[in-house]
Amino acid sequence: MAQHEPKAEWDGPPIYVGVIGGSGLYKLDGIEIIDAVNPKTPWGYPSSPISIARTEAGTLVAFLARHGLNHSIAPSNVPSTANIAALKHLGVRTVLAFSAVGSLREEIAPKDFVIPSQIIDRTKGVRRASYFGEGEEHAVIAHASFGDPYDTVLSPIVEGIVRETLAEHSPLVKVHANKTVVCMEGPAFSTRAESNMYRQMGGDIINMSALPEAKLAREAELSYVLIATSTDYDAWRETAASVSVSEVMESLRHNVAASQVVTRALIDRVSELVSEDDSRILKRMRESMKFSIMTPVAAMDANVLERLRYILPWLGK
Repeated sequence: MAQHEPKAEWDGPPIYVGVIGGSGLYKLDGIEIIDAVNPKTPWGYPSSPISIARTEAGTLVAFLARHGLNHSIAPSNVPSTANIAALKHLGVRTVLAFSAVGSLREEIAPKDFVIPSQIIDRTKGVRRASYFGEGEEHAVIAHASFGDPYDTVLSPIVEGIVRETLAEHSPLVKVHANKTVVCMEGPAFSTRAESNMYRQMGGDIINMSALPEAKLAREAELSYVLIATSTDYDAWRETAASVSVSEVMESLRHNVAASQVVTRALIDRVSELVSEDDSRILKRMRESMKFSIMTPVAAMDANVLERLRYILPWLGK
């Protein structure tokens, strides 16, 4: 990705915005890459080395490829705990996550952009979905608020920037907001029956990677917004062939080019929104887990507490 040997830690200025690239989006174009880091978190290494890039305005951004630089990580095996923890440890305050999705609605055409507001979880519990409570003899239990899975302040701002940018660069591309994404287990695409079931459940788009990323970002007190790009109509349309990889790849090529333009437009403006400690977005997220943790600090195992401090440095202090 970058011509820099990844370091274990970043020792430069604060980086407030992190970008997670989905299928097809494995690097940032048109932005100067100045460094790369590959931190080992308490949950292992992230999907890829994290590139540190700098915009023309001087804004720093951290980028990682969700499925690895060569798309070698299946959706069910993405190390989301490490990805989110690594970004938080870098000082990131907000995550702009890109993802390819299938459309469950006629009006959401391939190549359209979607800023969803809700998620339906169909991952069957295969993936680790929390930093708390799982696989630990002395578990720390927490229940994060997740009624609105995406940042309700930042999402409409991102939507506005995406609309404005695409109106200038790709005027035929539509942008949809306030939609529901279904996150299913892969790696196979849906059957026609499943696709229609998801429509009846209220799903508008579908993918395999919206979770547990969003849940983990909430636990790590990060502002998180999903920017989805439609590649196909899934399998629900009886008059059309069901989705194939070749169809997805054709749409991906167009979507990635548009996503690069959108990303460049977002970084400076979003970073400015979260750079001030009294920003509305940051104030809502700072120590937002404080009243979600049920286990008293005095009852926490020292090793577990130390791991959790990697993402929640205030815990126990």
